[in-house]
Amino acid sequence: MSFERKEYQFLAEIGVGPANPGCYINGEWKARGPLVSSVNPSNNQRIAVVTEASIEDYEEGLMACSEAAKTWMKIPAPKRGEIVRQIGEALRAKLGSLGRLVSLEMGKILAEGIGEVQEIVDMCDYAVGLSRQINGSIIPSERPDHMMCEVWNPMGIVGVITAFNFPCAVLGWNACLALVCGNCVVWKGAPTTPLVTIAVTKLVAEVLEKNNLPGAIFTSFCGGAEIGEAISKDARIPLVSFTGSSKVGLMVQQAVNQRFGKCLLELSGNNAIIIMEDADIGLAVRSVLFAAVGTAGQRCTTCRRLLVHESIYETVLNQLIDVYKQVKMGDPLEKSTLVGPLHTRASKENFEKGIEIIKFQGGNILIGGSTVESEGNFVQPTIVEISPNASVVKEELFGPVLYVMKFQTFEEAVEMNNSVPQGLSSSIFTRKPEVIFKWIGPHGSDCGIVNVNIPTNGAEIGGAFGGEKATGGGREAGSDSWKQYMRRSTCTINYGNELPLAQGINFG
Repeated sequence: MSFERKEYQFLAEIGVGPANPGCYINGEWKARGPLVSSVNPSNNQRIAVVTEASIEDYEEGLMACSEAAKTWMKIPAPKRGEIVRQIGEALRAKLGSLGRLVSLEMGKILAEGIGEVQEIVDMCDYAVGLSRQINGSIIPSERPDHMMCEVWNPMGIVGVITAFNFPCAVLGWNACLALVCGNCVVWKGAPTTPLVTIAVTKLVAEVLEKNNLPGAIFTSFCGGAEIGEAISKDARIPLVSFTGSSKVGLMVQQAVNQRFGKCLLELSGNNAIIIMEDADIGLAVRSVLFAAVGTAGQRCTTCRRLLVHESIYETVLNQLIDVYKQVKMGDPLEKSTLVGPLHTRASKENFEKGIEIIKFQGGNILIGGSTVESEGNFVQPTIVEISPNASVVKEELFGPVLYVMKFQTFEEAVEMNNSVPQGLSSSIFTRKPEVIFKWIGPHGSDCGIVNVNIPTNGAEIGGAFGGEKATGGGREAGSDSWKQYMRRSTCTINYGNELPLAQGINFG
């Protein structure tokens, strides 16, 4: 059986065929759930078909994973790091093909698709170093001949539920750390990007097999809400990392909390860029374009609100509209394309509904605002003048829509930045040190990512990634994010073999 279109034949290089079982369970590929199609968002044509997981598949996978956890956590951390290093090498060897698949199935441009896979490779490198630095602490004890210390141990299994917009990078942010920390991983990829899930899993599986390790150390499922719900409710999974909307994230958190599990949530962003009167306008405009239209506005770190000082408002707006007119839309696999399609037909319909709501709430569309006549899910990058008090501004329309507003003072701009429920990323463009340090301090941005003179997107793996409020509070990738994937024990050791005497008690 061959692919329907010649341009899909490269998928065979990364283990993807026209028909694919969507579960990697106990070292085997199988699936007994519904048959679904993976669709190219540029033309809404089928790429391949995948058989999703059933609940029976899920249970079989978790039983095997629970057994594998006993083996994996016994392996010394540096040895686990060596396995992750090999996973990174396997991904690096297929970087071009995997990146092309991400672009094909998700719809982001090729440079972003390759960049996403590179993030997992980089996370593997980061995790290898971390595998020799998972350190505890020695704490002074107030009791004679006692020592107190902190010990970090694996949790057992980490569940990772990822979203369509970063179909493999988010796995890397979580799985690389979880594995070196001694945990097995259960991954449920996004339902609309099953081929990415399969291709990445096959590379991981080859590394485990080559090292004679149980395949169940990395268990993956293609599936929908039923599998995600099972992961959320499963007491065998102490930590669930979920990336997606605030609405679904809240449901996941409630399910995990009911069994006293832990959640790592990466949810919605409603990110703002502030341009002060002293800013480098050219730098700011280029940054806004990059942050607002990249991935067709489907990043969690996309710039959705632009706050401009009134003294330069018209200048910034005119320059921004001019560069928007130069944006090339089209097939994301073509090198000259800057903006690809939205991911699904439903996303395109949501864009249309969102534009109607914007107009109803007084928004003035300066450029864009329409869908594009084509077989795919293309929409025009859009700039809207609107009041910061409009309710639609408080929500996240997952597309290339930028709300622009003016302000008079720094304090007003900060208040506008912080006025939305979400708190992921934020940026300010200024040359004034006093403004910079107010912005990153307690009276500045309330976001998890607080930038100066760079866009809201493009976070580096060395820093902890995540946000506050309705963004969920989770942190992934760098800094001390690894601590979320382990359990901490405070240990007190009495090496003097004498206990304090209890007044008036005869132990005799």
